[in-house]
Amino acid sequence: MCGNLKIEKGRVVKALAGRDSGRFFVIVDIGEKFVEIADGKTRKLKEPKTKSLKHLMLTNTVTDIDGITDKKLRKVLSAFYDAAL
Repeated sequence: MCGNLKIEKGRVVKALAGRDSGRFFVIVDIGEKFVEIADGKTRKLKEPKTKSLKHLMLTNTVTDIDGITDKKLRKVLSAFYDAAL
């Protein structure tokens, strides 16, 4: 699942389980077994979702989240949805 990719703030991830399965998020905080993720739409940066690492697939993309707004986050993640089509 994680391979050689590092779990870090700003990494784009894809949810593999739960009601948000198949959607893209950005890691905004890291715990021991869980991370907090946001997408700027259903999960805002101020109220991120706690998700188990085993339910996420890491991507190669890391974005700078310092000072980012929900609108900018949605724009960053929209590129992943466009690429999947």
